[in-house]
Amino acid sequence: MSGDLMLQSVKESHRLLRAWQLALLRFAVTLDESDRLNVAALAAELDRPGGRRDPDGSLHFFRRTSSQLCAAISGQLQDADAILDCFCKQIGEPRLRLAFAAAIGMTHPDPAASQAQPKRRPDLFRGLPARRSASL
Repeated sequence: MSGDLMLQSVKESHRLLRAWQLALLRFAVTLDESDRLNVAALAAELDRPGGRRDPDGSLHFFRRTSSQLCAAISGQLQDADAILDCFCKQIGEPRLRLAFAAAIGMTHPDPAASQAQPKRRPDLFRGLPARRSASL
């Protein structure tokens, strides 16, 4: 496989993965059957190696995961909170992670993100001359 073709394949996979995550967000907001079917269709596409059909159907990670996530979103699983929390932590895009957390009613999607803000240091500018007002 040439480098350009491989890069294109990686970009396509990344685009599909993001579309799948967005579809899950949409389902979490609407709980509509057509949105659940869209999640399933994208999952089937992601499970195809290199965009080809898998003759024996052995690849089914995204289909299985989608089914589990949709059931958890719908409140059909006993351990729904743990499943949704785990998925939420795996979302790499912070805005998408926060949107998904809000859609499922999770109050603290990523405690590390709130602690990642820089700590205020009162002595940071100690020893520097006072700022003079600029005259124009």
